[in-house]
Amino acid sequence: MMKNVNRRDFLRAAAGTAAAAALPYIVPASVLGADAPSNRIVLGFIGCGKQSQHLMRSFLGSPGTQVVAACDVDKLKLERSSKQIVEKHYADRKNTSYQGCATYGDFRDLLARNDIDAVVISTPDHWHAVTVIESCRAGKDVYCEKPLSQTIQEARAMVNAVRQYNRVFQTGSMQRSSREFRFACELVRNGYIGDIQHVTVGVGGPPEDKVLPAQPVPDYLDWDMWVGPAMWRPYNADLAPHISFDGFPNWRYYSYYGGGGMTDWGAHHFDIAQWALGMDGTGPVEIIPPDGKDYKVLTYKYANGIPMTRDNANGVLFEGTKGKVEVNRGYLKTTPDSLKDQKIGPEQVNLYNSANHYTDWLDAIRKRTKPICDIEIGASSVTVCHLGNIAYKLKRPLKWDPKREVFVGDDEANRLLCRTMRSPWHL
Repeated sequence: MMKNVNRRDFLRAAAGTAAAAALPYIVPASVLGADAPSNRIVLGFIGCGKQSQHLMRSFLGSPGTQVVAACDVDKLKLERSSKQIVEKHYADRKNTSYQGCATYGDFRDLLARNDIDAVVISTPDHWHAVTVIESCRAGKDVYCEKPLSQTIQEARAMVNAVRQYNRVFQTGSMQRSSREFRFACELVRNGYIGDIQHVTVGVGGPPEDKVLPAQPVPDYLDWDMWVGPAMWRPYNADLAPHISFDGFPNWRYYSYYGGGGMTDWGAHHFDIAQWALGMDGTGPVEIIPPDGKDYKVLTYKYANGIPMTRDNANGVLFEGTKGKVEVNRGYLKTTPDSLKDQKIGPEQVNLYNSANHYTDWLDAIRKRTKPICDIEIGASSVTVCHLGNIAYKLKRPLKWDPKREVFVGDDEANRLLCRTMRSPWHL
């Protein structure tokens, strides 16, 4: 029956009462007890690729959750991966067969379910904005993979939707929930390396946009839905969701669908740089692409005079007047070496301490608070990535107003803050 109604109108009507009331879905344990069904957070997954499988196993292992639905335009991934992972997990726990994970090819059908409290979104990047905004309208809390958006305008629209519908949102920049990154940022914030003179971020470059020939669409893939709001281009196996190289999805290297290495690892490492510099919610004021002369690499400048470059670093390197800190996953190097054993006192700057990115979001849902990587943080971090890509594209320096989120006196650059969406999709 759902196929015969306008999904958008249906969702708006269904979400109206919940959005207006803005009340939590979880009844407090003090009322019904810690094991009451009302304390269980019911999850649906939108996007079922490689990253989704990792997320699914993580949330399945989190107490107080139940996964009941998954959605993807690729039937093979949907049935052989997500559905099997969920049903095997619950079957193993009950030592019996279990068939309780519904599957959908259209995310709007999943959002129409009133029993789902929250969704985990790990679609290709060009789908993030539409699915996040529609999820908020449907009254769902959201965990969305990084990079947050495909454009700067989309990031702001997503922030507005989360705030308007009072949703609890976690950006999947999970390095903030790792001890080495938090500790490195605390060293910087507390002045242990002195005044910051330079930040180096080691990430990949902008998208490449190779010309690809049209190929027959596999019978298990809804290609039109996969393209969705992006500009149309024919199917090619290099874009297919199940194809990847160097650990990255190929589609991310085409500007219709992603932002290359700049938004992939950039959404992680620029995020840490912003955290250490205390720049969450804002960003640089100048972006200078390499010119082969004075600027050998992409360079950002902050209002306080600190420069940040995209260059060789093992993750993120902070250089100060009294020392250095370099940090990556499972890696921390300090100069002097003794800094790695420094204790941060309770009277000093102590950053948000999350030991698990997934349970941090679940706890925030129960408390109706902001998690460690709230939507505004995800938006400011991905904006840094997009600013770099725009500078690479235009091949000239740009002035940026982080408060107004516009380029200063540059109409050509400002036109790149948004993209045209393919009908019927829009923000």
